[in-house]
Amino acid sequence: VQLVESEGGSVQAGGSLRLSCTASGDIFSIKTMGWYRQTPDNLRDLVAALGDGDGSSTYIADSLKGRFTISRDNGKDMWFLQMNNLKPEDTDVYYCVASRGGAFGHYHYWGQGTQVTVSS
Repeated sequence: VQLVESEGGSVQAGGSLRLSCTASGDIFSIKTMGWYRQTPDNLRDLVAALGDGDGSSTYIADSLKGRFTISRDNGKDMWFLQMNNLKPEDTDVYYCVASRGGAFGHYHYWGQGTQVTVSS
């Protein structure tokens, strides 16, 4: 499975961005799709995850609820991270991820990462 993120961008605080991830290869092996972000101290935090069922199995990090949402197209080959009311602390490298398992397990596939910068 290969994952390619859309280009991130730079916005002012309060603005919005939508990231997309396009998957190719053995997409039928994907059970969970999601997004991580890498903090300045090089820790990677799970931002959002979505199961491959009817879309009801969704996770958003507590600190991001109400501002970030995850969605996908009808298949498993594209999903999105909508980020609203962005804050400077959302500045990070964002990674599209996919797993053959559940949301809180190992993510087997990673995109190359895309920079999101939020200025105050």
